[in-house]
Amino acid sequence: MDASIIIVNYNTCRLTVDCLQSVYDSETKYAYEIIVIDNHSSDGSADVIRERFPQVKLTQNQENTGFARANNQGMNIAEGRYILLLNSDTVVQRDTLETMIALMDRRPELGASGCKVILPDGSLDKACKRGFPTPAASFYYAFGFSRLFPDNPRFNGYQLGYLDPDKEYEVDCLVGAFMLVRRETIEQIGGLDETFFMYGEDLDWCYRIKEAGWKIYYYPKAFIVHLKGGSARRRPLKIIYEFHRAMVVFHRKHYSRQYPFLVNGAVYAGVGVKFAAVLLRNALTFGRRKQVPVPSLSTAGDAGTRSESNAEVRL
Repeated sequence: MDASIIIVNYNTCRLTVDCLQSVYDSETKYAYEIIVIDNHSSDGSADVIRERFPQVKLTQNQENTGFARANNQGMNIAEGRYILLLNSDTVVQRDTLETMIALMDRRPELGASGCKVILPDGSLDKACKRGFPTPAASFYYAFGFSRLFPDNPRFNGYQLGYLDPDKEYEVDCLVGAFMLVRRETIEQIGGLDETFFMYGEDLDWCYRIKEAGWKIYYYPKAFIVHLKGGSARRRPLKIIYEFHRAMVVFHRKHYSRQYPFLVNGAVYAGVGVKFAAVLLRNALTFGRRKQVPVPSLSTAGDAGTRSESNAEVRL
C-alpha cells in the first residue's frame, strides 16, 4: 500500500461524498486506501458513504472526538507508506496523488509535503505554506503589518506572502487540509497532539517534524480546491473558542520557555483581546443580520451558509 488517505467527517455528507469521488477519479499508478472517521454525524453521512463507497474503511465514533484524535484513529489502522490527511471539504485533482507521492519518493529527506491549495474563487489558501507563529510573526500578522508590507519578509514571517505561490519551497508549516506525511516520520514523532481539538494540530505536527530533523516542502505543481467551512459552520462559537485556545496551547507548548514572563503575558493577553473582539464582531453581525428582510426561499439557505462561514477562523 503506497498511501493511506484519512478523511474526518462531521455532518458534511455532500462535501465528503464529492471529496471521495474526486479521489477515486484520480489517475495514478500508486495503490491507496481511504479511511473515513465519522465523528458522530447526525446527517446520515455514514450510511451514505457505506452505500456509495463500500471499499472505504469507515469508522463511526459515538462522540465528536475532534480532528486530531479522529486522524490518529485513522493512522492506527493505516497500511500505507505515506499518510495523507485530507479535509472532507476538498476536491482532489486527477494528478494530485500521482504528483505528490512521486515527489516524496524522489525526496527521502522530506518528512511531509503539501500541494497548492486553491479557494473556490481561485485565490490561494494562504495556510498551505506558512512560517511558525512566533510571538513576533503573530504580532505582525494580527495587527496588519503583513498586509501593509506584503513583500517584506520581516513582517510576513507567518503567511510567507513574499514567496511566489507558484514556486516550490521548503517551509515551516503546511495545512491539515492536505498534508502527506512519511510513515517513518510518524513512527519517530508520533501522531497529532490530541490536546488540540480542531485547530493548531497541523502547526504543532509540523513543528515536531522539523524539530526531529525532517524537511517540510510546499510543492505547487499539484493542487486541490478547498471549499472551506464544512463542519465548522455548525458551531461557530465552538470553533471561535477552539481557534483561540489553540493559539494558547501552541505558544505554551513550544515558545513559553523561550521567552520572559512579560512576553508570554502579552501573548496570552493578545489572544484574549482578539477572542473578545471576534465574539463582539460576530454578535454585532448577527444583530444586523436579524434586521435584514428574509430573502426568498431559494436563496435563504445560501445566505445563511455564507453568514455562518464568516465565523470561521484559521490558524
